[in-house]
Amino acid sequence: MKRISSRQITPNGSAPGAPSSTESQPPAYRWTILFVVWFAFLLSYVDRVAWSTVSAPVGQSLGISVAMLGAFVTAFYIGYVVANVIGGILTDTIGGRKTLILALLPLGVATFCFGYTHNLRTGFALQLVMGLSAGADYSAGVKIIASWFGKDRGRALGFYSTATSLAVVIANSTVPSMSNWFGWQNAFRVLGVATFCWAIVTFFLLRDSPTTPSSRITRRELGGLLKNRNLVLLALAGCGALWGTVGFGAWGNALMTKQYGISPVTAGSISALFGVGAVIAKPLLGWVSDLLNGATKLVSIVCLICFAAMLAVFGQCSTVTQFYVVAPLLGAVAFGYTPVLIAQVTRASGAKSAGAAAGFTNAIWQSGSALAPIFVGQVYAASHSFSYALLTLAAGPICGAFILLFVARRPAYDQQRAPETPGQSTVSQHPVNSH
Repeated sequence: MKRISSRQITPNGSAPGAPSSTESQPPAYRWTILFVVWFAFLLSYVDRVAWSTVSAPVGQSLGISVAMLGAFVTAFYIGYVVANVIGGILTDTIGGRKTLILALLPLGVATFCFGYTHNLRTGFALQLVMGLSAGADYSAGVKIIASWFGKDRGRALGFYSTATSLAVVIANSTVPSMSNWFGWQNAFRVLGVATFCWAIVTFFLLRDSPTTPSSRITRRELGGLLKNRNLVLLALAGCGALWGTVGFGAWGNALMTKQYGISPVTAGSISALFGVGAVIAKPLLGWVSDLLNGATKLVSIVCLICFAAMLAVFGQCSTVTQFYVVAPLLGAVAFGYTPVLIAQVTRASGAKSAGAAAGFTNAIWQSGSALAPIFVGQVYAASHSFSYALLTLAAGPICGAFILLFVARRPAYDQQRAPETPGQSTVSQHPVNSH
């Protein structure tokens, strides 16, 4: 009987070539990991959208003109886009756990300090810092999920991405009330303390990988991401998709109010149903993409085409009842594609470079978020047509679906196995890919 040396034992205690415990039975602790990164993303997004829920009354009390209320949002997104690129590289250099902690700590401090804002300049600077901090948590979360969930990442990313939709609901339902009861300054201070405390929880509970962390990404590998045809196409497709999603979020309520005289409260309840559809669809479509392994491209294309079609349908609605019926269906397809696109990004890059790839693609995606509201506003101002404005939004997902047609179907990098050599185990060669 051949003797197996201790050097040939995998970290799971199995012999070379034998399936590791994480492959045969994924660790249950990964669900704790998923909750930690999900809640961090949720808090980060609540911090991001909190200002929009109180901007009108608070801006008036600070003496900020209506035209300048959006300056804080602009400041945040300037920092956010920059941080996505830097945070992605940092994630693949020092690990997702450290990056997420380093993102949450300054975000908590900056959000707390925003409660002391008394003028436009101070608020702009603090929102810029908040954006620079918050932009790193997304890539860190994607990297960690890719390491822990492997082939099951679709449903995990579907749950992870519900944080953004749920954060909008939470922020709109809590921040204005807290502001009325305790003052808007204290509302931001509470959010800052909560974010800072969750960074401490993250320090104790979060782990980068179920096995040995992957090695540091090299400059050559980083340059390879920029030359990765699939990643570039996914970045452009996501930009078109978010053109429709964020554009509708920015203008949906205002268009219903201006065109049909629907009250802001009723328009808000219609948008709430839009968010409910999104919360349900994200994990569902993520799960479907896992079941249809290898068909994520088809799922995302179909979802984007349905998204464009539902925008056109919504543009033909004219009564409150019609809006109530269509809104949840529109929300489902307006957000459902996100976990499927994220899963494609991690497969195209491989687990080792998942952080940098997520940061790079999300930075491009967010450009669609910034541009759509401007163009839709110009179209509506020129035409005063509700349907034309919605068709302008529909152009984004149509372009995204077309671009996805050119994404090549290649073996996922993180599923490729290098041939084993004597004395080496699969786990030691591919430490983050034992699922």
